[in-house]
Amino acid sequence: MKLLLKNGTVIDYASNFQDIADVLIENEKIIEIKKNITEKVDEVINCEGLFIMPGMIDMHCHLREPGGEHKETIETGSFSAIKGGFTTICPMPNTKPTPDSAIILSEIIEKAKEVAKCNVLPFSSVTKGEKGEELVNFEEQLKAGAIAFSDDGMPVENARMIREAMIKTNALGSFVSEHCEEKSVSSGAINAGKIAEKLGVEGVLPEAEEIMASRDIVISETNKLHTHICHISTETTVNTIRSAKQRGVNVTCETCPHYYSFTVEDVLEKGVNGKMNPPLRKEKDKKAIIQGLKDGTIDCIVTDHAPHAEEEKAQGLAKAPNGIIGFETALAATITNLVDKGEITLLDMCRLMSYNPSKLLKVDKGEVAVGKIADLTIFDKDQEYVYTKEDIVSKSKNSPFIGEKLKGRVKYTIVSGKVVYQDK
Repeated sequence: MKLLLKNGTVIDYASNFQDIADVLIENEKIIEIKKNITEKVDEVINCEGLFIMPGMIDMHCHLREPGGEHKETIETGSFSAIKGGFTTICPMPNTKPTPDSAIILSEIIEKAKEVAKCNVLPFSSVTKGEKGEELVNFEEQLKAGAIAFSDDGMPVENARMIREAMIKTNALGSFVSEHCEEKSVSSGAINAGKIAEKLGVEGVLPEAEEIMASRDIVISETNKLHTHICHISTETTVNTIRSAKQRGVNVTCETCPHYYSFTVEDVLEKGVNGKMNPPLRKEKDKKAIIQGLKDGTIDCIVTDHAPHAEEEKAQGLAKAPNGIIGFETALAATITNLVDKGEITLLDMCRLMSYNPSKLLKVDKGEVAVGKIADLTIFDKDQEYVYTKEDIVSKSKNSPFIGEKLKGRVKYTIVSGKVVYQDK
């Protein structure tokens, strides 16, 4: 099977390439990239006016299966992912049961092979049941197929335990992706301040994130270990990580589109669809996140796709669960709020959403190059539209982007040389 992508603008961060070219795919792999390929093929896709980038990799999402299938399943979540242009997604382990053993982890991997529309590379938990009391068998989990380790949704509060986890995972060539939340100061619904007071809900202190991030950086620096910090949201966290990197500390981090698209002020309009953990912060924090993306302090953009059923979100701001869906809006939010405003380039977007995640996860992806697996995201950078609830294919509809005018739309998603999604 030969597939030819004609006259698209290929963007590839690894080779610093951005130019109009044809891409020839045979079976799973890219076999040629150049102008005016005339070879006879089975299928031609006209990509004139479109951009072809390495398939996007989301190294932080939630698919809810097993245990939360009323919110999302591996199948529905992966379909939402390919609609958003993601070719590889990494679900977090806060499922029921937790994938804290090789048996449970293998069951999730096998189910994904059966039903997923894209590559699904699950995280193992760091501790049994994400309870922070007993470490998993890291070696067994890696052999079973864990891509890395996290207790996302719950911080590993015990410093001795997270230190041991970081030492053991690093020794095995892996890492811990840490949910940074100091529980003693983290209770609340939205970011602490005037908006929380106005809405009559308890506010989450920014120190909840910042204290725990600082702790892990100290452990990383002292012991010469790699640590990865999940979904950062505050100016102080950005500054702390930047300073650590300047000192040569092996710390990496990620953020999400909602932290550079909205602020806590938007909760007044978005309501429960503006509630997540960490919460939306102030304008100064949003600006710091954008600066961190520009200067390389922040390594990756992830979605933290967190589906919840409508009746769960309908409980009101104080009681509604944290989290929003994000697969289907990540590319458009990035183009609309970063690329189109001149904050980052399309090559930067490739670095943040594909190349860097592939390097951190040690998967042979993240490039448009001859010999590479043909995982590709093809999009129209300039298509404008208003995102509606009816557009959503995720099983849950909890998105703050509903009603927002966005720019940038995925037209095709290709996984292992096969077109798995085409915009109608």
